[in-house]
This record gives sequence, C-alpha cells and structure tokens, in this order.
Amino acid sequence: MVGSRQYIVFPGRYIYTQRLKGANVNDKIILNKVLLVGTKTSTWVGKPVVPNATVHAVVEEQLKDKKVIVFKYKKKKNYRRNIGHRQPITRIRIMGITGYQDSPAVTLADLEAAK
Repeated sequence: MVGSRQYIVFPGRYIYTQRLKGANVNDKIILNKVLLVGTKTSTWVGKPVVPNATVHAVVEEQLKDKKVIVFKYKKKKNYRRNIGHRQPITRIRIMGITGYQDSPAVTLADLEAAK
C-alpha cells in the first residue's frame, strides 16, 4: 500500500505511484504497509497489515504522467477553455519482500480442513 492505493507487487516489477516527496533517484525505500503476502503454498493475510512484512524498493525516476485535457464549453455563448494538467508520479522498482515468515500462515491444507 503506497499513498492510500493498493498495488500487487513481486520482485523485479516496477510500479508508478503518486509522487514520493523527499525521494531521489536511486534511493532505497521501505514500504511497511503490506496487506497480504502469498507464495505458491502459503498465504499471510494482514489484519489490517502483515506484522514485520516489508517491501524493499528503489526509486528509478521522478516524472510526470500523461497530460489530462480539461475542456470547458458552453454552447451559443462562445465560451471555450482548454486546460491541461500533468500529475507528478514516481516510478519504483520492487527489489524484494521480507519479514512475513514470522506471522501465522494460511495453507491450502488448512482451507481444505476447514471445509
């Protein structure tokens, strides 16, 4: 979870988030609001977050998003306004997810036993 938005991440993936203030290019950042961690055999579900789980990432670049055009128009009044806006965003690359192994895990065997 970054900036009140949730992302599905795995090592090697890059994501675009809202601008992270104070983060420069090649800075290592730690994201500690992890809501769920899953592997092929186990799942760790947070209530609301998985304790001690952290996502390690590197800031790759600070840039601006595509331009959003805001066009205002009133017919028969000769009123036209064309405004553009580019939202600042940050591209981060996910390096790894650690610390979740200490928490209790839910396995496929547990789910089948519960049925």
